[in-house]
Amino acid sequence: MGVALVTPFTETDEVDYEALDRLVQTQLDGNTDFLCVLGTTAETPTLTLDEKRKIRKRVIEKVAGRLPILLGMGGNCTRALVEEIKNEDLTGVDAILSVTPYYNKPNQEGLYRHYKAVAEATTLPVYLYNVPGRTGVNLLPDTVMRIAAECKNVVGVKEASGNLAQIKEIIERAPEGFDVLSGDDGLICEIMKLGGVGAITVFGNAYPTAFTQMVHLAAEGKESEALALDKTFTDVCNLLFADGNPAGIKSLLSHQGKMGNNLRMPLAPARKEVHDAMRSAMEALDTYLATCQ
Repeated sequence: MGVALVTPFTETDEVDYEALDRLVQTQLDGNTDFLCVLGTTAETPTLTLDEKRKIRKRVIEKVAGRLPILLGMGGNCTRALVEEIKNEDLTGVDAILSVTPYYNKPNQEGLYRHYKAVAEATTLPVYLYNVPGRTGVNLLPDTVMRIAAECKNVVGVKEASGNLAQIKEIIERAPEGFDVLSGDDGLICEIMKLGGVGAITVFGNAYPTAFTQMVHLAAEGKESEALALDKTFTDVCNLLFADGNPAGIKSLLSHQGKMGNNLRMPLAPARKEVHDAMRSAMEALDTYLATCQ
């Protein structure tokens, strides 16, 4: 169970590094398996290069080798991304998560060439990240297999297409050792039943212990137990994405007192009705989880 860390901000729109430290500590205490740093949930497109470097360094120092670090490094200019990968100090990073190029909408040949260049720029393991709802392009199974066959350090994919038939095909065709990770919190159990090996979650920011338990149950083939726990998350999970990510998770984390409910423009906090409903759903979930301990 990996967690896509949010980036806490202060009311004056600065990165809240103390809140980030606290959030990372909750992941260490909550048995999270690995951290995904500077991904979509981190509002990475709004961060400066200096902020990204400071966040990366801060998390690596806080973790101190206790959890693997999967670092988000993506872009829609292959040349610039390759230079960034080659020139940044990636000490303490265990693997790279690279989203498909966005906005310019390359075809499948363009996606293949992009990822081949990314893979050649580093000796670190690379995970593909397919999220067509955000990027405008869908990384198809044939292209995933072509990349996996030709780029030996491409070791998996975070699949957030929501297309279970496509994900099933990737799992069935993947070479040995190629990881398929769920990128949709609401589809984790279904994807793991198909043969996925885990997930990169948003929800885990707020409930690392419970979400880790669910993912581990699914990994162990305890489907009914995993689904029962998954069902208890439904109301909160639906609200997490009602106003987009990370507006929902920041609403939830603010109710938990872990950070302020602050996003960096152009994102804005969840609507009041969503924020208020989140508190009620959170309290109901907390009551249930307390009875299970």
